[in-house]
Amino acid sequence: MKARVHIMLKTGVLDPQGEAVRHALGTLGFEGVEGVRQGKVIELELAETDAAAAEAEVAKMCEALLANTVIERYEVELL
Repeated sequence: MKARVHIMLKTGVLDPQGEAVRHALGTLGFEGVEGVRQGKVIELELAETDAAAAEAEVAKMCEALLANTVIERYEVELL
């Protein structure tokens, strides 16, 4: 089973990388971009076949290592 984890900064946390991308887009002539939030996507190949167990295991991985839950939120998507 595959899992995809989407990790983004929480609302209210400054995103300097996103701001740099927004500024660069403006420099390239894309003037309508008012905000950019940058995140990351992690894909995992799991041996687990039970969807509920797989989702719970990936959530544990996120809490332990994959996401900084103080400033980031994550969503688990099973594929």
